[in-house]
Amino acid sequence: MDDLVRIRAVLQHHHRDRAPFAAMQHFQQEMGYDQIINNRGRGRIYRYQGPHPGRVPGPARGEPKCQRIKIEDDVLSYSGGSEDPPGMYVAAHSVDHYSNYFEIEILDVGDTGQIGIGLVSENSCLNCHPGVEANSVGYVAENGRFFVNHGRGNSDMSQYGPQCGMGDRMGVGIRPIDDPAGGDRHSSKIFFTRNGQEVKNFDLALRPYQLYPAVGMQSEGEEVILRLDATWNPDDVTQMVVDCGEEDWVRLEDVRLNGTTLEYTGRGRTIHDVGLAQAKYPLDTTNHYFEFEIVDPGDKCYLAIGLAKQNYPMRRHPGWNNGSIAYHADDGKLFHGSGMGVQFGPKCSMGDTMGCGIYFPPDYDNETEALSNDEDDDGMSQEDEDLDEDEDGQLDDILGLGDSDDEDDPFFRPPKRRHHKGKAAKVTVFFTRNGKVIGHREVTVPKGGFYPTIGMLSCNEKVRVDLHPLTG
Repeated sequence: MDDLVRIRAVLQHHHRDRAPFAAMQHFQQEMGYDQIINNRGRGRIYRYQGPHPGRVPGPARGEPKCQRIKIEDDVLSYSGGSEDPPGMYVAAHSVDHYSNYFEIEILDVGDTGQIGIGLVSENSCLNCHPGVEANSVGYVAENGRFFVNHGRGNSDMSQYGPQCGMGDRMGVGIRPIDDPAGGDRHSSKIFFTRNGQEVKNFDLALRPYQLYPAVGMQSEGEEVILRLDATWNPDDVTQMVVDCGEEDWVRLEDVRLNGTTLEYTGRGRTIHDVGLAQAKYPLDTTNHYFEFEIVDPGDKCYLAIGLAKQNYPMRRHPGWNNGSIAYHADDGKLFHGSGMGVQFGPKCSMGDTMGCGIYFPPDYDNETEALSNDEDDDGMSQEDEDLDEDEDGQLDDILGLGDSDDEDDPFFRPPKRRHHKGKAAKVTVFFTRNGKVIGHREVTVPKGGFYPTIGMLSCNEKVRVDLHPLTG
């Protein structure tokens, strides 16, 4: 009981001097690290022999967390090596009712454009992109892919949005709680934007104060401006859409739209890196021509203008596959459903204007003709089909196929179905260079019609497009 007597004496002495905190300090100095705890004044004394329990060190208030990310004022850049995993920046403060949106502006896409923006939990790993760890979401610039991870093995990486490149702004935010479109009190309604326009939204089972702004990077040269104080006003979106013209396009693959200019954003290394832009509506009797001006031919001027069917294959220049026809700038050749082109017109380069249009028959009906055509025709002309059949016959002779009439014979080849070309609508597709027609070809319109399509394949290519040059 000696300890108890000493404690009371010290407290009574300093109570008279009105210095209780000094008494406690004096007591701690006497007892060293011994902690004596009075259990709610019940006279029960516990002594703990040992050090004070330490606090887990963490970033100071107002200090962000980052790994392999260099911070210079409001500019973030990747500081890792080519073999290193991604790096990530996480803001010091979570989003809340008032600070519910932030943006980055891409200054440089670096080697691969693996720049991601999103929201993560407080203790998220810094060796990956936003959206990879549990309870986080992310949006990657290079391919427009969204990463949504709800935790417990429930993740979604199947959704895509528009790609982003140099000069684009990527944003992410949470709808305020009082927003009628917002989530319930146990979840957050998260939305992503590109250049101020909302592109996708998701629900995540975390409240806003549990989510922190995050930016991920992965390749040398990547650099962005971070704007944690950005604001987003959905009322401004309508005017922005009109200005950028995105409503005119249904597909932009490795191609970025900047006003009326298309810019190639792919790697440009092999024939599998083709960038494709396809208009939302097919040519018809009211709008039968479009064109583009070559602003920058890029490294090789691998540009193509033409027409293609709906759902034309990715990574393929127009003209290379069935259901398409195109005029290529680099060699002046015409490609019609084949990777082998024929000499057609002059080559084109910077400053030249290339155009493509259709001469429709007087009795052509936009709706009935395009929908009635056999989808298997794929826009092949009679010459192409006859040539294809001749090649098949020569191959049969070499391999000894097609001689048997017995359907059970393994060498039996069923007769090739002939398309009834009289029932399919034919049109004449023509091409121009600097306003002058350089040639034309009669083709069959594929099911659904012919859509204006532009192909790009070498770095730094830029073209200024006019989808309605004859409408005034």
